[in-house]
Amino acid sequence: MGKYWSLVIVLLLLGCQNKISSENLILLNGYWEIEKVTLSNGETKEYELNTAVDYIQIKDVKGFRKKVYPKFDGSIDTSNDAEQFSIVEQNERFEIHYKTEFSTWVEVLKTLSEDSFSVTNTAQITYYYKRFEPVNVIR
Repeated sequence: MGKYWSLVIVLLLLGCQNKISSENLILLNGYWEIEKVTLSNGETKEYELNTAVDYIQIKDVKGFRKKVYPKFDGSIDTSNDAEQFSIVEQNERFEIHYKTEFSTWVEVLKTLSEDSFSVTNTAQITYYYKRFEPVNVIR
């Protein structure tokens, strides 16, 4: 009887996982800041303040990510460098395939909501992002 209840609990937990659909990928559009990073050994680094923010723009399954730099007056400086990517659905998960002039890499999209998302790279490092909210301290 105990094994039966264990199986039921496992199935319920699996059924409650936040599945990412291709329709939800549009939620990646916008400004994001790193909230924390979990290394492959389980160590976590929290980010209280970010001087750079990622801007992501996606259309269909192609897009780009670039670093932007918020200023105290609420405006944003941007770089001209952008990392192009495509999103590939493979084995019931979404992989983000990046390609730049210097490198290529893959991140697996683990979670995605309106206010946050996370990705894990091939080194098993997980990056947790939250939606960036600009602060205007100059009036």
